[in-house]
Amino acid sequence: MPGGILAPGGFAAGTAAAGLRSRGGGDDVALIVADGIAGSAGFFTRNRFAAAPVQLACEALAASGGRSRAIVLNAGCANAGTGAAGIDAARAVVAAVASRVGCDPAEVLPASTGLIGSALAADRIAAAVTNLGLAKGPAAATAAARAIMTTDTRPKQAAASVTLAGGRALTVGGMAKGAGMIHPDLATMLAVVTTDAPISGPDLRILAAPVVERTIGQVSVDGDTSTNDTLFLLASGAAGGAPIRPGTEEAQTLAAALEAVCTDLARQIAADGEGATRRIDVAVGGAATDAEARLAARTIAASPLVKAAVHGADPNWGRIAAAVGRSGARLDMGRMRVRIGSTLAFDGAPQAFDEAMARDAMRGEVVEIRVDLGVGDGIGLAWGCDLSAAYVAINSEYST
Repeated sequence: MPGGILAPGGFAAGTAAAGLRSRGGGDDVALIVADGIAGSAGFFTRNRFAAAPVQLACEALAASGGRSRAIVLNAGCANAGTGAAGIDAARAVVAAVASRVGCDPAEVLPASTGLIGSALAADRIAAAVTNLGLAKGPAAATAAARAIMTTDTRPKQAAASVTLAGGRALTVGGMAKGAGMIHPDLATMLAVVTTDAPISGPDLRILAAPVVERTIGQVSVDGDTSTNDTLFLLASGAAGGAPIRPGTEEAQTLAAALEAVCTDLARQIAADGEGATRRIDVAVGGAATDAEARLAARTIAASPLVKAAVHGADPNWGRIAAAVGRSGARLDMGRMRVRIGSTLAFDGAPQAFDEAMARDAMRGEVVEIRVDLGVGDGIGLAWGCDLSAAYVAINSEYST
């Protein structure tokens, strides 16, 4: 369904231009505000060189117990590696938002993206936040998704609705940015997922953690992880009814909607990788566990050799098999199978196959790679993209 982060009730969004982008102009600040206190959760980069907004967001979630009112995001400056001055700048932005919204600073979650080491112009963001207007509806959601873009070529949004057994409808919406420095350990991106479900922050985190691991955590563009990776979730409770608790049928239904939205965003991130011409969809089955299947799948998706082969439409199944072999996932070589599109290239031994057909399968917008490890029932998915000369060009001049 359309609507992105504003498809669920109980939220408004606004954008403004603070002049943070080194190239081009346009809005570079997005503010998302819940009508009232919302249940909140966050997932962050595992990079130990974490940016100032990541540090502050972790503090805010701990201090508030997962109760938030607003999220403020900026593009054009990562505010990472900026020391005490960067922390102070992030706090100033949070304070400005708290004043604008009328809430406690601990109820504001910050996020930034852009060049590492650049100083955050907190005064410009504060002025922009003070004057921006808030709105509801698809147009405001799309504006927010555009405002946080960096090297992205298009905004990324998704939304889904589900109906509980008693007839109550719940909606989940999301937006994300990310095109480079994308790899598991959350993947490098900023994302916001909203829902009108009545669920507390701690329970929302319990529900979302395995979903994030299976979706956003399975995207790889270039094998690099950022200092700013952030995924926020907010639950407004606007759908009404009794609170949703983990372990219930209602929670499973909500989790399915969360997974649908996060999977959609993951695919969009992979498809819009820097310099990408094709998305790679990897499905691994027959693994000893689901965790090992995900490990093998993301190793394939992240392999520079596999990515280069996909870019050249070269059906070199050996690169896929080698990636699986080094992933750490258990396999039975005599029972293992590798498919490129519908072509079976390896089945315990190399198979004679129509290379022209396999090449055609690798020239589409989406290239499907399927592997069966032959040792169990574990399954897992991952998403990536091809590796092109354009990726090198983009990143050879990123700061200049």
